[in-house]
Amino acid sequence: MRDDGTLDDPYAPSSATADTEDGTSAERTTAVSRLRAHVRDLTGRRRTQLALATGVVCCLGLTVVAQVCDEKPGAATRSGPPASAELAQRAEQQGAASRGLDRAAGPAPSATATPGDPDTAAPARTVAPARPTKPAPVAGLDEDQMENAEAIVRAGRKMGVPRRGLVIAVATAMQESNLYNVASGVLPESQDYPHQGVGWDHDSVGLFQQRSSSGWGPVGRLMDPEFATRQFLSALEQVPGWERMRLTDAAQAVQVSAYPDYYQQHEWRATRVVDAIAPAGR
Repeated sequence: MRDDGTLDDPYAPSSATADTEDGTSAERTTAVSRLRAHVRDLTGRRRTQLALATGVVCCLGLTVVAQVCDEKPGAATRSGPPASAELAQRAEQQGAASRGLDRAAGPAPSATATPGDPDTAAPARTVAPARPTKPAPVAGLDEDQMENAEAIVRAGRKMGVPRRGLVIAVATAMQESNLYNVASGVLPESQDYPHQGVGWDHDSVGLFQQRSSSGWGPVGRLMDPEFATRQFLSALEQVPGWERMRLTDAAQAVQVSAYPDYYQQHEWRATRVVDAIAPAGR
């Protein structure tokens, strides 16, 4: 009941309640508005922060690119003092440049030869043929005797004489002159040629003690070991069946010596010498 005696309508809306509800609704509206404004504010801040972050990343990227470009050879020098690594790199480059100047001051390098270019191609090197190694003396011979034995073997091989003929020739020279090129005291002319001793057996000269008076040839030619060997082997080849004869018989058929059996004693030594000079199979 109101103060004026009027009864309240139980179904009428209460003014206090309406006022409260209206106030609550207003407060809720205000709160919602503030919340939306706060959300918008937060959204704007986040967008701003995102934009700023993106800008910072881009700036950092540009800075890295600029730094990489600046470190490349030939790039412009960056502002500010160079780093220690850069100083070391520059010092190394300056040292390399100094070494390059030292090299430039030296003799100019030779031009590289181009295959097939006659102007720049280097001349072909001429390789000297290897000199045959002389065999060491064997069978008790000295160097002079071994050289004379080599001359006999060399001359016989040029003539194509069988190995048996070479052994007979060396053994004959061992008996006649002890494998020395001997001149004659009877023929002073023979001493005008290179010789390794003087003998007195008539006018016999050379390795085989051949006599010019018997038709073996001129004295000067007989003092040549190669010529004397050819004369002996040519006569040996004229003896029928000489390859099947005893060594002493074949030698005697050519030399007609007063001591026909003396040649046989030298066969083993002559064989050894020939083997050393011209090994079998060569």
